[in-house]
Amino acid sequence: MRAAWVSLDGDWDFSHDDDDRGVREHWERAGRFDRRITVPFPPESPASRIGETGAHPICWYRRELTAEELGRAGRDGRYLLHFGAVDYQAAVWVDGTLVGTHRGGQSPFSFDITDNLDQQAASHWIVVRSFDDPVDTEAARGKQDWRPEPHAVWYERTSGIWQSVWLESVPSVHVASIQWSCSLPGATATAAIRLSGRPQQPSRVRVELCHDGRPLAAGEVESASDLIELTLALPRQRNGQDYEDLLWAPEHPTLIDATVSVEHADGSTDHVASYLGLRSVAVEHRTFLLNDRPYPLRSVLAQGYWPDSHLAAPSPQALRDEVALIKSLGFNSARVHQKAEDPRFLFWCDYLGLTVWAESAAPYQYSARAAVRLSAEWAELVERDRSHPCIVTWVPLNESWGVQHISHDPAQQAFARALADLTRALDPSRPVVSNDGWEHASSDLVTIHDYTGSPEDIRARYGSEPGLQTLLTGLGPAGRRLRACEPGWPQDAPVMLTEFGGIAYLTGADEQAWGYTSAGDADGYEQQLSALVAEVRRCAPLAGFCYTQLTDTRQEANGLCDENRRPKLPVETIRRIFAG
Repeated sequence: MRAAWVSLDGDWDFSHDDDDRGVREHWERAGRFDRRITVPFPPESPASRIGETGAHPICWYRRELTAEELGRAGRDGRYLLHFGAVDYQAAVWVDGTLVGTHRGGQSPFSFDITDNLDQQAASHWIVVRSFDDPVDTEAARGKQDWRPEPHAVWYERTSGIWQSVWLESVPSVHVASIQWSCSLPGATATAAIRLSGRPQQPSRVRVELCHDGRPLAAGEVESASDLIELTLALPRQRNGQDYEDLLWAPEHPTLIDATVSVEHADGSTDHVASYLGLRSVAVEHRTFLLNDRPYPLRSVLAQGYWPDSHLAAPSPQALRDEVALIKSLGFNSARVHQKAEDPRFLFWCDYLGLTVWAESAAPYQYSARAAVRLSAEWAELVERDRSHPCIVTWVPLNESWGVQHISHDPAQQAFARALADLTRALDPSRPVVSNDGWEHASSDLVTIHDYTGSPEDIRARYGSEPGLQTLLTGLGPAGRRLRACEPGWPQDAPVMLTEFGGIAYLTGADEQAWGYTSAGDADGYEQQLSALVAEVRRCAPLAGFCYTQLTDTRQEANGLCDENRRPKLPVETIRRIFAG
């Protein structure tokens, strides 16, 4: 984070382009923008003020950029225009000149627009064209329906801009990214600082760490490279009887403040604020370890979907409230499902203390194109999010979506293994689940989805080692093999029930609403929920669980809360059921 920046969210001009005329007619210069939209809400959502859920593959956006906004963004030389996410392909013009394109509906991108600003103009114009094919099954689309109307577990599409847009000013050579890592046994923290380019002469890079205003470590180096790796010793962490005080965990989410300064030979400087968490994650002896200690996960499935704003949060405050709600219900973890969540959600997980399983939206079809697209988008997401201490597991694939015949197709098996290994190559510090739920190819944890409503079935399958081994060596609860190929997972991998429950309790009248099982009233709902969760918690072979799900999501009425985040039982009751 830099001191000066300006949000470009809010009112933009807008137009659909169903006939694909905009490029031919040069809408980037004189477009037919006949409507107004509120960015960053997708045009399918009511919050956008468009609210049209039909198929409109091409959307155009336009916004004036004033001299006053350029001034508030800072005056450090170069202007960076940032997009949090645009689904699925984006082209961006400034003052009629194309500044860049991007593919991938979940990952961020930015462009240096300085040289494209018309210096003779009193104000400037930003134009965005998005393209999102509603029936493209080779793109990572997650829960976005390919049919005209929502059905089963799929919902309205999210097209175009759906995360924040902002502008900031930076020096010509500036900090492009910072990746943090740490060694608890070594009592060190490492910053991998990527600059936007190689400085012409060696630059001085300084990193300072502090906690509660007290210095912890500092170091600097002179370098002419665009990648600087600086490891700082943390003397306070060498006291073996006191080092845990600074470690990050949901129960004590301690964060270390960091500043990074780059001073160039020409006198220009870049100052960036950041933070990190000191913590480790590992799997060993059938156990999930946080900070080298057993840590049973109590997780809930969170789809990050709101009735008025869809995949975009209705406000920044809503992201904080979501994390606080999850914690209040007794969970220490959230599995963000079929979506790369807004980084501000991950910040609040870091700050308030909630572990996260990070997952990507999936394509529905396997092909060479789909494999290349998902690999590229997933790599961008891992790079974006790997410094968040809250993320404890990576999940690139779920329930064989996009690799539907993985048990029989060697190419799909190779892709699942390759995607898991790519993740480990980018971030070797966290476990990876190659395909959550079943048909594992190369997973560090054994994760199983089981929507039985019977506590007796739960006990038989997971309550004892013999029962669990019978399950692991046969067909899974959904009739799917748990291994797509050998070995699937290491011999001592922890076993977790990462989707279960899904009990529907309808608090409104929706004929399309459904759940995996259902209850007719509050008492029945509490009894079913209590019995099922109690049995899961008694299963000693399980290292953790994930309940489906946090909120009702469109026609899925199996949330612990309704779609407006109102709990269906008293918060204290839900917390007692899941946390004891």
